[in-house]
Amino acid sequence: MAENVLTIEQLAAEVGLSVRNLRSHHARGLLPPPEVRSRIGYYGDEHIARLDLIRELQDEGLKLDGIKRLLDQPDATGEGLLRMKEAAGATGDAEVREIVRAAELAERLDLDEADAAKALAKAEKLQLLVPIGDGLYEVPTPSLLGAAEEARRMGIDVIHALDAIAEVERHAKSVSRRFIKLFMQDVWKPFADAGMPEDRWPAVTEAMERTRPLASSAMLGMFRQVMRGEVETAFSDIAKRLSEGKR
Repeated sequence: MAENVLTIEQLAAEVGLSVRNLRSHHARGLLPPPEVRSRIGYYGDEHIARLDLIRELQDEGLKLDGIKRLLDQPDATGEGLLRMKEAAGATGDAEVREIVRAAELAERLDLDEADAAKALAKAEKLQLLVPIGDGLYEVPTPSLLGAAEEARRMGIDVIHALDAIAEVERHAKSVSRRFIKLFMQDVWKPFADAGMPEDRWPAVTEAMERTRPLASSAMLGMFRQVMRGEVETAFSDIAKRLSEGKR
């Protein structure tokens, strides 16, 4: 819209809120005042953008009082935080979720009914599977389910494979927290201490965007190095046992 042309009722319909909600936002100082013409208040793009921002910040778990403090900052802090979060989630490595039936999972993992029940319960606990009703499961990260399938084809017990995945998850959390701590300490804190200047928001956003692939690369590279050593150790152990006539 090029100008403010919406009444409060039309604005409410446009953004999916009640007039009462909008008046409450006005009272809290969250919404800019309307343009008044002939004693009628009119709203436009600025108000819609502000309401969208408020909704996004609420979706992040912020209370209205906290949102008000962010919006009162002179440097568009709320918008900057959302841009940073969007950048962090836009690295392109997210997997396409799958929907599968319990019977299909049991077949893919080559499990009988009893073993399938145990495996499904453990996979749910690890959030590798999310039940959505009617015997259906959402698979948030299909590659992890694929790893369990591959382990099964190798002859590894599925429960043992899931235990290994759970251990990987614990290590992944530790590594992720470490890199985020580095971001907070070396990037965010100096930026915040400097008063969060508007011209430095892009650099901070880019740093957040690059944190996840940096952590992934470091973890994968170290895993390959350590795994190579473990394989060599296992091979030496097998060779020694066989040379001694052992199995």
